Amino acid sequence: MKVSQLMLFGIFFIGISSVEAQEKTSFTLDEAIHMAWLKSNEISLANTRVATKKYELQSVKNNQYPDLKVSGQYQRLAKASINLKVNKSSSSEPMPTVDQLMLGQVNASVPVFAGFKIQNSIKVSENLYQAENATASQTKEEIAMKVINYYATLYKSQKTIELLKENQKSAQQRVVDFSDMEKNGIIPRNDLLKSQLQVSKIQLSIDEENNNLNIVNFYLVTLLKLPVETKLEIRESDFANFQMDNITTTDEPALQNRKDLEAIRFQEKASKANIKIARSAYYPAISLIGGYTALDLKNVVTVQNAMNFGVGVSYDISSILKNGAMVKLAESKSLEVQNSQAVLTDYIKMQVQKAIEDYDLALKQNEVYVQAVEQSTENYRIVKDKYDNGLSDTNDLLEADVEQLGSKINKALAKANIIQKYYELLSVTGQLSQSFNLSKI
Repeated sequence: MKVSQLMLFGIFFIGISSVEAQEKTSFTLDEAIHMAWLKSNEISLANTRVATKKYELQSVKNNQYPDLKVSGQYQRLAKASINLKVNKSSSSEPMPTVDQLMLGQVNASVPVFAGFKIQNSIKVSENLYQAENATASQTKEEIAMKVINYYATLYKSQKTIELLKENQKSAQQRVVDFSDMEKNGIIPRNDLLKSQLQVSKIQLSIDEENNNLNIVNFYLVTLLKLPVETKLEIRESDFANFQMDNITTTDEPALQNRKDLEAIRFQEKASKANIKIARSAYYPAISLIGGYTALDLKNVVTVQNAMNFGVGVSYDISSILKNGAMVKLAESKSLEVQNSQAVLTDYIKMQVQKAIEDYDLALKQNEVYVQAVEQSTENYRIVKDKYDNGLSDTNDLLEADVEQLGSKINKALAKANIIQKYYELLSVTGQLSQSFNLSKI
């Protein structure tokens, strides 16, 4: 009796565990995108690069401040020989023992002019920092779009499986009916085999769609840093009564808002400042210098309050001949950036035009799919009546059923496809962040 109770408890526990393992997690699209922004490795890398550029900028700015150095020495001298050239007397007194030297110095240097190199170096770093910021924002938009695509694909797979299973039930019932009819000699065995084959095809479609669902589910939970065993379920409400605004018909918003284009514009500014840095080698470097020295050579000399100040000038004469190549190199790199900007601008225009056309196509397809469901449903009803009255064969019936299933799937996925194309249009025009208020993250 005790063994039976233990077995029942074990079965009950396994059943509870199985139910818990099958529980699915739901997130709204907004929640999923915010989670990706907070946890994505790509976002973390982008933010780290921004921080690196910020520190580089701070380091370059430090070059405009004075250099202040303090140094000190203490030395023990072994049997130092002293020969004073001044104030030498005829006294025969022995020279004092010199076995210790102490020296302290403070030196300061303030850059005054370096061919505008320091100022332009700061401009380069500032523009590269802004470019990295823009690149990070573009990365965030790309991650958001990736989540949207996974989310929509997951929903499409779930909806397709749902409709396939509904159709599978009716197909399986048809097999039962045909089996009875075949036994009674009403239909040939070939018709029964055709209905059974249709059930097998539906099962293959379900298996294939489940495979796609599992793959996309893995991609999404990995992106969101969730446990790999997490099963996501997309809510129907996210696709119901969805409001779409900011529908653009030109590429102007993209040229104003795209962060990758903004990044390359900052890179162009940095490249122009780099040209000025290369040209700075043609100018001398001027700085103010000053210092303080204290010295004590034991028993010989003591120096205190030895202050100095002046102007330091340095000029690399050879740069007149050598620096021309560096200037041309900087100019060539600047031209590369300008050409890259032109290429990217053309590419963005093509992206926007394609996104506009794809969105319009999705709207038109939705209208056709709505009509197709009505048409295929009516067609199946007519074919079914004809089949029941012996006016059509099994092939016509099964074909009408497949067409009806296909139209239902297309209609169910059309709304998700419209929303996906809408977000793609926002993405290529640089307006995706505003729609999710992601700039606060």
